[in-house]
Amino acid sequence: MPDISLTTLVLLALAAAAAGWIDAVVGGGGLLLLPALLLGLPQAPAAHILGTNKAVAIVGTTGAAVTYVRNTPVNVRTAVRIGLAALAGSMGGASLAAGISSEVLRPVIMLALLGVAAFVLLRPGFGTATGGGSKPVTRARTVTAIVLVGGGIGFYDGLFGPGTGTFLVLGLTAVLQLGLVTASATAKIVNVCTNAGALAVFAFQGTVFWQLAAILAVFNLAGAMAGARMALRKGSGFVRGVLLVVVFSLVAKLAFDQWA
Repeated sequence: MPDISLTTLVLLALAAAAAGWIDAVVGGGGLLLLPALLLGLPQAPAAHILGTNKAVAIVGTTGAAVTYVRNTPVNVRTAVRIGLAALAGSMGGASLAAGISSEVLRPVIMLALLGVAAFVLLRPGFGTATGGGSKPVTRARTVTAIVLVGGGIGFYDGLFGPGTGTFLVLGLTAVLQLGLVTASATAKIVNVCTNAGALAVFAFQGTVFWQLAAILAVFNLAGAMAGARMALRKGSGFVRGVLLVVVFSLVAKLAFDQWA
């Protein structure tokens, strides 16, 4: 475990809890936890920051996934298929990441996110599917979700990464015509698959601060389960509001990274 002060540890724990809550509701918890780790551990190698982040995130994501599956209808088999496609896609994206400039990608992602925000704002019915939280899913839509949402967003995750959970929720809502709550639940299962693959690589490379990750994971899990329960209780309208906040926050973060 790196040498850090008690104050820093407390602040990291609070960031982990908040990140777990955000990630469980609509994805994007890494937007909070990863910068917190970078600020709290300024001397740590980047690989250890990323590895520790994954070790924390997988615990909260798994807790949120279990909470959702127990309380709302989720097609676990479909979610796992999409997750495996996302895992394969992320490996492909990671293999090309070194040759891609983030300065080129950021403006493209910002425009895409602003388009998403406009779509959600102009379509009040988006993600409000009823009937068990979703409409019947056809085979064609399932295949599309596996290839485009799983493989495509997984590729983006390996290539660049920020906002992957949010893109998953949006993609699952659009392609499978799920309600936002069910889409969040499905996204959590997909995230467990991708996080497991990434963590396995980091663990093999020995780039995880396991003791610190164990402490932060407890708070991340608490935040994630609280977020999942709140999303289940308050429904799609609540998730929609959090989604818009996260999207605009992600745009601001990318803009800051690009031009600050």
